[in-house]
Amino acid sequence: MKSVLLFPGQGSQSVGMMSGFDSSIVKDTFASGSNVFGEDLLDLITSDNDKINQTIYTQPIMFLSGYTTYLLLKEKKPNLQIDYVAGHSLGEVTAACVAGVFSVDTAVQIVQKRAQLMQNAVPAGDGAMAAILGLEDSVVEEICDALQSTGVIEPVNYNSPGQIVVAGEKKLIEQSLDKFKDKGAKRALLLPVSVPSHCSLMKSAAEDFGKYLNDFEFNNADIPIIQNVCASEVIDKSLIKENLVAQLFNPVKWTASIQYLEKQGVSNFIESGPGKVLWGLNRRITQLEDSKHITINSDEAFNEL
Repeated sequence: MKSVLLFPGQGSQSVGMMSGFDSSIVKDTFASGSNVFGEDLLDLITSDNDKINQTIYTQPIMFLSGYTTYLLLKEKKPNLQIDYVAGHSLGEVTAACVAGVFSVDTAVQIVQKRAQLMQNAVPAGDGAMAAILGLEDSVVEEICDALQSTGVIEPVNYNSPGQIVVAGEKKLIEQSLDKFKDKGAKRALLLPVSVPSHCSLMKSAAEDFGKYLNDFEFNNADIPIIQNVCASEVIDKSLIKENLVAQLFNPVKWTASIQYLEKQGVSNFIESGPGKVLWGLNRRITQLEDSKHITINSDEAFNEL
């Protein structure tokens, strides 16, 4: 049985999200990451605050949560064979770190810069994202294409069959919701985010991000990474870096990534991090009856492996 370790991105965060683990690894890993970041990130996930959902904080705490969960997994199940790693959006940075492409300290710096650039790429209130449920991919694409002459609106997250996220200019995204519903969408709703991730409005951020990454030494991956922009495995360090940059303004091909993994014989899908977002998506994508889906978000979850 082949296994893949999957890391969630923004949207899975919540106050108390690492409280299900009883280990000093949580405190130690967050303390180390906080020293690099310059602020107590563990406090952000253990007390009520307004920062946890701000991109500049969400990205580093999601990275640290996913990476910490991986360390706990190694401790609890040292003989578990991991054949592939992948991450949804931001989670791809976590996957690359786990695959040995760069150090944890480097990863914290990368996600901190990534968040800053994305947050500043579009003026506050000008960008938006919306989830479209219950439509074929092609229908969503056709509606976006028809509206492109009036502004930026693009399919950006191919999350699962019948679930796509679109992003672009806020006014146009708002105006498009009824058009998706008129075509048969079960739901078309704005997401509580301020950054229109993975669309062409992020090109300037991607250019600056690419320049920033040039200051860091990357390694070839020890474990094949399924990257968002190509939905196939990558090991070469130069291509990994190139894809991490391209990901900022290109769609997340999550459905295709999971389908690719299934074709490679993967039947054990392990989500490493808080929430169960990927668990839900993957169950709607996979076709094999013996596929196993696990989310490691508490000590009890290790018993499922």
